[in-house]
Amino acid sequence: MKLPLLVIILALLWLAITGNFSGANLVFGAVIAAGAMFLLRDSVAPPRALKRLRRIVSLAVLFVYELNLSAIRVAILVLTPDLKSALRPAVVTVPLKVKSDAEITLLANLITLTPGTLSIDLSPDRSHLYVHALSVTDPQAVIDDITSGFEARIRKVFQ
Repeated sequence: MKLPLLVIILALLWLAITGNFSGANLVFGAVIAAGAMFLLRDSVAPPRALKRLRRIVSLAVLFVYELNLSAIRVAILVLTPDLKSALRPAVVTVPLKVKSDAEITLLANLITLTPGTLSIDLSPDRSHLYVHALSVTDPQAVIDDITSGFEARIRKVFQ
């Protein structure tokens, strides 16, 4: 529950308990409620674990969405009558903002599990990930898709 709403509820409860429904008593109850919420804010506010769980679920939903979208794209590509002209394989260098082993491994695995893309290698200085894509018309679009999608959500999860 949001803290301002909780303060209002507690102030109204104060009015009901005291039986005095004056404006001054409402303000006094709100001040007491705000002070109590300030002292108990860590106990009342949603825990950090819940926020992290929401971020993990958000990453999982993004992965399922990208998995389905890329599976459809690969199926359309494979069913194209002139497959040779439709294929445009390329290796794209993705600059990394994630730094830890867990973040890089998760990003590389999510890319590899998505149909049509494959994580090939990591640069020796761990600043770039090399990704093979099945059909690339714009390399920058592939980079932007990875950095604004999977990488951004992974960074939020590991904050």
